[in-house]
Amino acid sequence: MKSKTECFDTAAQMLCGELYSVLAKISDVKKQAIQEIRLRSGKPVALSDGTDTLFVCKDGSIVYTPERGYVCTQRHIFDTFKQLCSYSIYSRQGEIKNGYITVRGGHRIGLCGTAEVKNGEITTVTDITSLNVRIARQISGAAAQIMQHISPLNGGVLIIGAPSTGKTTLLRDIAYRLSMGYGCRIMRTCVIDERGELSGGYRDESEIDLGLCDVLRGYPKGEGIMQSIRSLSPQVIICDEVGTHGDALAIAQGANAGAYIIATIHAQDYNSLMQRKQAQELIETGAFNTLIFLGSTDKPGICSKVINLTGAGEEI
Repeated sequence: MKSKTECFDTAAQMLCGELYSVLAKISDVKKQAIQEIRLRSGKPVALSDGTDTLFVCKDGSIVYTPERGYVCTQRHIFDTFKQLCSYSIYSRQGEIKNGYITVRGGHRIGLCGTAEVKNGEITTVTDITSLNVRIARQISGAAAQIMQHISPLNGGVLIIGAPSTGKTTLLRDIAYRLSMGYGCRIMRTCVIDERGELSGGYRDESEIDLGLCDVLRGYPKGEGIMQSIRSLSPQVIICDEVGTHGDALAIAQGANAGAYIIATIHAQDYNSLMQRKQAQELIETGAFNTLIFLGSTDKPGICSKVINLTGAGEEI
């Protein structure tokens, strides 16, 4: 398992040579805390540690004001984008039109540019002007606190949190623990890895250890859930970032087939969750017994509240 510093370095190596040469000089202590690298054309390279926005100087030192930061040019953006696509932009169009690219190690790069629309649907994104690199990390024991609330597993679990609160990291560790029987009985666990982010999938390789999980990579969540039910007889199905009407239908079918569903959804708290029609639809499927709410971005993976839908909420 890679250290936090190694995860940062592998993500930074995906960028063009000039940017990597600057980022590589950052101290290991700072590298361990950085969660995102944000590149904007003509603006200083910005880093996020979950609490503050930081900037890096050419010598690798960290400052807290943008004026001294190393400036990212449009050439940097263009060269990095080509490199991220392995110099075959056409081959990544399926991801690009959805606004992201997932690269080796499970790092996900968000794209900002100009959308090309045909018949009301985005067909691609061109003229890329900014990139946001979300650094993927596998943290052994990340789910230890949550496992105390859901073991023994007797129903579905919906993990709720704002962006950068550690949802994906938690799913990785939950998948590993359930499939390996760490702190519980071994369960047949299937991971629907639509973007290749959970498993760190790249082509035919997975760089993140998900134990004995069966991983369906690249499948849309709905189709992946149904495929797993048809062919893999899972006891647990794990998927990231649910919330559409189609997700709700597939999750209901998976639960009706006897599988426990563990999934994540974006929301700040219970009130904001229940204001979303799609979230209400998910809960009304009856697939989830437990709601896990995560806390702040400066302490990713820490739950602040647990609600058992058959009982009372518990403040953590």
